[in-house]
Amino acid sequence: MSRTANPRDLKNRLHLDVRPPDGSDQATELARLLGLGARRVDVGQGSDVPWAVLADPEGNELCLLRSTPSELAAVQAAASGASPASA
Repeated sequence: MSRTANPRDLKNRLHLDVRPPDGSDQATELARLLGLGARRVDVGQGSDVPWAVLADPEGNELCLLRSTPSELAAVQAAASGASPASA
């Protein structure tokens, strides 16, 4: 990513969904991202969704999901009947 002098005038062509790293959680990662200059945005998601919608300082939107990579792997493994280590 790089900064430009041009303001964004179109909808993002790419939307990132990010997960808190293993060993962290959504609240900790949210505080970290807000401290780095992200801000909460309302794109019509409602208040009962398990993700946080943010925008970086240049207005690019992203969603901070609740589960970590390991938590996601465990859910996927359980759904497929495999153990998380073999997923």
